[in-house]
Parts: sequence; C-alpha cells; structure tokens
Amino acid sequence: MSANAPDDRLVSAAILVIGDEILSGRTKDKNIGYIAEYLTAIGIDLREVRIVPDIEEEIVAALNALRRRYTYVFTTGGIGPTHDDITADSVAKAFGVPIDCDPRAVAILKERFDRLGTEFNEARMRMTRIPDGADLVANKVSGAPGFWIGNVIVMAGVPAIMQAMLDEVAPKLKTGQRMLSETIRADAREGDIGSELAQVAQAHEGVTIGSYPFFDDQNGPNTNVVVRARDPQKLAAAKAAVERMLGEVKAKLQAT
Repeated sequence: MSANAPDDRLVSAAILVIGDEILSGRTKDKNIGYIAEYLTAIGIDLREVRIVPDIEEEIVAALNALRRRYTYVFTTGGIGPTHDDITADSVAKAFGVPIDCDPRAVAILKERFDRLGTEFNEARMRMTRIPDGADLVANKVSGAPGFWIGNVIVMAGVPAIMQAMLDEVAPKLKTGQRMLSETIRADAREGDIGSELAQVAQAHEGVTIGSYPFFDDQNGPNTNVVVRARDPQKLAAAKAAVERMLGEVKAKLQAT
C-alpha cells in the first residue's frame, strides 16, 4: 500500500500548538482550523488539540502522551531563531536522541542567505538544529525547514509557512476512508428537535449527528443538522431519517 493510499483502519492525529504568545492572546491561532479541515479532507481524523507554553518539560510531556495515542502528531510553533524557540530541543528530548546543526539544513539556509545578502548569524543557525534521525520538511516560503521524526511532524507557527510544510508532507501520510457529511437546515429551534434528533442518532450506528444553532436574520433562531459517516449508504439513510423527523416535528409545531 502506498503512503497515501486509503486505509480501512482509522488514521488519527493530534495538534500540539507551542507558544506563550498563543496562551497570552498576543497571537491568535490561525492554524488549528486549517489543519483540521485539511486532514478531514484527506481522511485523517483530528482527535485532540493541546496548547502548551514554551516550557521544555511541558512540551515533552504533551508530545509523549500524544504520539503514543495517535497515528500522527502535528506541532506548530517554536522553531524560529530566538532563545524561546525550544521545540526542536524538546522533541529531541522526547525521543531521547541528540540534536545538532544538520548539514542539510545548514546548506539550505546558507544558500538562501548568501543569495539574499543576509548574514547567516548565530541566531539564524539555530534554525538548522534538527534531532538526530529526523527527515527534513521543506519550507518553500522562507527556507528554514521543519522536520519529521517518528510519527511527529514539526512545522512552523507562521500560517503561510505551516501551510506550505503541510503540503510537503501530505503525499507521504497514511490516510483512512474519508468522512462524508451532509448539512440539513432544520428551520426549527434546537430545543424543538433535541429529543427526536437523539433518537435518530441512536438508531443509526456508524453515523455522527450534530446540531448547530444559528440566528436567521429573517426567521430568528434556527438550526443546522450535520450528519457524518464514512459509509455513503449509512449517510443517506441517516439523512433521510433526519428529514422525516424534521417534517414530523414541524407538522406538530404548526398544529399547536
């Protein structure tokens, strides 16, 4: 089976966001939603997201917990040139391997900075520190690579760079059967359909059904019902059941 051929088994993932600036609110995360949609589209289930500060022991503990639990862990942040960019060192510690300036990364950045006429100083050299045994993840935006070790994929926190890195690794990822979804506009309030929706969900194994209230400017409170399943026949059956239920509920509401 090729790396990105669909697998019948569940392929799962977690995101570990690293950085004090996210927790303080100085930086608003723009990566979680993007990664979640990206993984869903290729058949990988995002199951957990954690955000940790720039503290080595917390990064190591979170990473070790997540990498044992899921098929992949994607990290964002903390691989830049400053003193508080400690992700690479923390990953190396989590895997119990040494870390040093990687000749491949040095060559990439030296060529880039020579071309730009920029000094390749000590701070920028920090971005070439890669755990022993890791593969590089190319960065077509700014040069400094991410890396992949075990089932952990380490990416930049800057959204444009992270997105380019994700494109680089995606063809090599194992993927599962894609989750299919259908959205049904209920034209009813969430409280009017909650009990009946629970009954439909209970009757359809292998299907996830969620309700998402929103406010309609013309008609007031409303609800979208989202039906998700990997099996298209199960999806269709559940959708039909939801639509029948909605018809029955609205008929009762109109009669009262």
